[in-house]
Amino acid sequence: MTLARPVPVVLVHGSRTSRTMWRRQLEALDAAGVPVEAIELPGHGARRGEPFTLDGAVEAVHDGVRRAGGRALVVGLSLGGYLAIEHRARYPHESAGLVAASCSTSPASRLRAAWLLLARWIESWPDSGERLNDAFVARMLTAEAARDAGAGGFALDVMSAVLQEVGLTDPRTALAAAGSPVWIVNGRYDHFRGHERSMLRAARSSGAEAHLVVVPHARHLVSLDAPVAFNRVLLEAADAVTRREAARAAGVPEGRQPSSRSHALAPPTSAAEFGTITTSSPSRSRADAVMRRELPPPM
Repeated sequence: MTLARPVPVVLVHGSRTSRTMWRRQLEALDAAGVPVEAIELPGHGARRGEPFTLDGAVEAVHDGVRRAGGRALVVGLSLGGYLAIEHRARYPHESAGLVAASCSTSPASRLRAAWLLLARWIESWPDSGERLNDAFVARMLTAEAARDAGAGGFALDVMSAVLQEVGLTDPRTALAAAGSPVWIVNGRYDHFRGHERSMLRAARSSGAEAHLVVVPHARHLVSLDAPVAFNRVLLEAADAVTRREAARAAGVPEGRQPSSRSHALAPPTSAAEFGTITTSSPSRSRADAVMRRELPPPM
């Protein structure tokens, strides 16, 4: 099948950071010829000072998709992942696909109340937790990743509002509410992986094609920890939804449309970032050539 135009991608950043965290993904998508829009959430980056609400944040995603053409692959990390899931449920006609990264813990977790109290306490400090945030970034990220995460500034006064508003969501119910393909992506050592399998089942319960991808050696900020591996998943998803959308436009019945396990468009490669994993044919490399896939059977 000859592909016409790639499906646009909309990137939704995590809490406290900004759209600048997606630099490596923007470069990879641009190199592959995929249109991309990296949005800024209320209360973050260039929109610091605006109140953060769930409805306002989902509308920011909706506005980003509208600017991208009205239908897109929406990719979110952490907070952005929860918002991308919610957007897909509220605006299913806008979702060509979903990549939900680092957001596999239910907000209904009893730990959220403790995190909320902690966030409010830290926000009350004279520096709003700036030194603590700087120490965390320096410890958890490479110098390059830290620059990308912080280039738009850190929103240190928004975390309690984020926790409060995300608590209004139910990701598993939302995942079951739409039928576009889903990629759930987590770093192996992410502390927000606790409900990844039940979220996978929820996505599949609607009949959606859904995958769980676990990136070796990566932690919570998987796109910053392992950008090349993450980009391979991202580009595979972008290629897959483009094929599906082309088939949909051609009137191919849903059951006969291409599987989302298609060949990926190749991102820039770096053996150093792969560790011991290499690819002999980058132009036809599959995401599962550089990482272990975990695809439990439907339950």
